[in-house]
Amino acid sequence: MGRYIIEFGLGMDFHGQDVNKAAQKAVNDAISKSCLCGLEEVLHIRDFDEKVRVEVTVAVSDPDQIQKESVKRCLPVGTVNVKAVQGGFRVPGLYLPGFGDKDDSIEVAVACIEVWIIGQEGLLNGKEEIE
Repeated sequence: MGRYIIEFGLGMDFHGQDVNKAAQKAVNDAISKSCLCGLEEVLHIRDFDEKVRVEVTVAVSDPDQIQKESVKRCLPVGTVNVKAVQGGFRVPGLYLPGFGDKDDSIEVAVACIEVWIIGQEGLLNGKEEIE
């Protein structure tokens, strides 16, 4: 298995302090900056769900609250694995109870998306391995 691309994204939930909304926005930000046309045009992959593995790491202030299935739904192709880690941060914002706020903080998440190609060791170096 070889790693094809790494991309990063940033997401914020300005009201509601929801780590899942921030994480989903971070994942969407990451994938909006890349086009994986080389999967088909260079590697001639036709079955993305069989040949593509996507590793998602989201860093948020409370990783235990991440609903992995909701984050997975942000990814359009591949077999997706989501890992939540301690990170991201909260910064002071504006407290508006009518917007669902519990306090005045803004939840900030960072996402790292790694796309791995199964069975492409010769083309993609093959030295990288994941768990």
